[in-house]
Amino acid sequence: MCQHCETNQNSAQDSGLCPNKRTFLKFSVASALGVGMHYAGGVFAKETPANNPVRPAPPKPENVLTPDQALERLMRGNERYVAGKSKPLDFHDIESALVGGQNPYATILGCSDSRVSPEHCFDEALGDLFVARGAGNYLNNDNIATIEYSVAVLNTPLIMVLGHESCGAVRAAVDAVDHHKDFPGHIQLLASAIAPAVRATTDTSSNRLMNVTKMNVIMTVERLRTKTPVLDYYHDQKKIRIVGGIYHLETGKVELVA
Repeated sequence: MCQHCETNQNSAQDSGLCPNKRTFLKFSVASALGVGMHYAGGVFAKETPANNPVRPAPPKPENVLTPDQALERLMRGNERYVAGKSKPLDFHDIESALVGGQNPYATILGCSDSRVSPEHCFDEALGDLFVARGAGNYLNNDNIATIEYSVAVLNTPLIMVLGHESCGAVRAAVDAVDHHKDFPGHIQLLASAIAPAVRATTDTSSNRLMNVTKMNVIMTVERLRTKTPVLDYYHDQKKIRIVGGIYHLETGKVELVA
């Protein structure tokens, strides 16, 4: 194992891959996911007339969008939510379509905070958003795998990292770095994972918490664009967009920051 791998093997902020391995895997992904390949039975295989059956229509055809269209739809949903014009949800309108599969048009890496529900703040229904949540919306291997699955298997064209005002996890990271505060159990690991965003934010004003929150989103977006060969490949091919947003608790508005 190279020195880089040993240093980053257990880091929640990195994929744990050395540059040589990342390059190799990126080319492997390109070979597996390029034109003429399909995913079936747990593996990627080359398409031939014999194994290229006619695929059924997706469960929600309206979710087949370009990355730009997906972002536009997501933000229009937030505008409806802020204006108090959210669409009523009738489960029975979509239950039969979703029994056999899913094709969400956006993946959200959000915070576990009970005040911020992606389905609500973007005014979307079941089957529209693929959501990974954890306190502080930072990257670890589990949610990287979740996001890769949404892109490589479900063909989701948009990823949004969604932070929010008054985030307790970010506040814990600020307290840990600025005031050397320790937290019990695994909470310290959470604070340590967000600590790089605290150190990268030199502002010490009353806006420090918000500025660190934005930096945490921006740094997470950048890691998603560069630290995983699967997402790196799709991003280079412009098959996906990776963006960052901040949810404002007082207004419900999502501000794009990355």
